[in-house]
Amino acid sequence: MIKIKDIAEKCGVSIASVSKALHGNSDLNEKTAEYIRKVAKEMGYIPNSSAQLLKTNRSYNIGVLFVDETSSGLEHEYFSSMLNAIKNEAEAYGYDITFISHHLKQNDLTFYEHAKYRNVDGVIIASVNFKDPEVINLVDSEIPTVTIDYSFDGKSCVSSDNIQGEMDIVNYLAKMGHKKIAFIKGDETSVTQKRVSSFYRACEENGIQVKEEYVKEGRYHLPKVSAIATRELLALKDRPTVIIYPDDYSLLGGITIIEKNGLRIPDDISIVGYDGIKLSRLIRPIITTYVQDSVEIGRQSARKLIEIIENPKSSIPEQMIIKGWLQEGQTVKDIN
Repeated sequence: MIKIKDIAEKCGVSIASVSKALHGNSDLNEKTAEYIRKVAKEMGYIPNSSAQLLKTNRSYNIGVLFVDETSSGLEHEYFSSMLNAIKNEAEAYGYDITFISHHLKQNDLTFYEHAKYRNVDGVIIASVNFKDPEVINLVDSEIPTVTIDYSFDGKSCVSSDNIQGEMDIVNYLAKMGHKKIAFIKGDETSVTQKRVSSFYRACEENGIQVKEEYVKEGRYHLPKVSAIATRELLALKDRPTVIIYPDDYSLLGGITIIEKNGLRIPDDISIVGYDGIKLSRLIRPIITTYVQDSVEIGRQSARKLIEIIENPKSSIPEQMIIKGWLQEGQTVKDIN
């Protein structure tokens, strides 16, 4: 194994100079530092993470807490693109990624215990039950955290603009002449609460009265649940002219029921999704949906956490809202 001493002998410099060059110390001549790093790379030098931890008190490892209740795992395009953006941004700053969970070998650890075991410098928390005592314990601990789509007092959070997203959808539907708007909501989370409140407010502002039977319980990323809700909506004597789904994937369950009823989209009934996954642009007709900027959410989450890790005294807690945009698609009929 190549050691700093070997690099120093090869370059004809002191061990201290090699250490400074490899750790980016500014008091070393840049040309000399570049030469040392070049030689180190040619010799196959690999920094020892344990030694680096002792020297900097930093592991350059970020934890990601991601609990997937729908068991879709990284197949869920919205979250997979977000997590990939977190990974890419973290690696650009020299950090690795570790997933945090309850389970480790034969031991059950709390999220906090696993984060400590893995010696992560901080944790990005997404897609969890934020009221879970274990999550709260982790957020309240000494470990830096950034949450996604949920805000804790005095902590940094990066969120999609769920309020404006639902507003944009309803405003667009109103512009297209729709007054009978059905809404299938997702699981009971803070995201859903924001979308539901925004839905009612936007309808009110557009002079649209929402019938109680038009609002149905649903689940994120579960087409069969949205299929049941769609069947109930289509069975109504005064059925809606448009259905808003909790996400693009759940919308597929609605399409199946609509087609089984011999109805055409959007001629007989209009539909709207949420998320803006790639599939929404590939199928025909192209889905009208609100596109969440999952990549930017991932980037900003990683950047903010690294800022907190590297500048703990000067980093200011922020509530960062990432805007998306409406993909008008071809699934909403103009009935003016």
